[in-house]
Amino acid sequence: MRDYPFDSVMAERVLGRGIAYLITAMENKGRRLGLGPGRIVDIGVHMIMLDTKAYFELCEKYNGGEYLHHVPLVKMKGDESVVRTADLLASAGWDVDHPLWAADASNCTPCRPGVTEQGRRLPPGPTGREPAEGTWCASCG
Repeated sequence: MRDYPFDSVMAERVLGRGIAYLITAMENKGRRLGLGPGRIVDIGVHMIMLDTKAYFELCEKYNGGEYLHHVPLVKMKGDESVVRTADLLASAGWDVDHPLWAADASNCTPCRPGVTEQGRRLPPGPTGREPAEGTWCASCG
């Protein structure tokens, strides 16, 4: 969290919700729930993913050993899926910390993974192939 002006309390809140989001998204993969973390919780998601060893362990444990891809710089849509995501986390027993979700209550991550805000398709990953449909990010999984 060194790149963000968060004190230790806020950093813990953001990381904790990022973990809750990732685990819930992984546990609901393929259900097409349209999950989205919103901008603040997404910071925690990014920080977790940057700790690749810990992130791979999360994927092993909660995503059947498959790496859960994430595509940044995507166009946001306004369908209130951030609220639905927070509600799903609460129903799964997570401490939601509603103020972190409220800032983006009407927003969501993309319904078309791999597309930039300008509508351009992102290039293939390092293997030269795009992942199978539904594996780009937790939101569309």
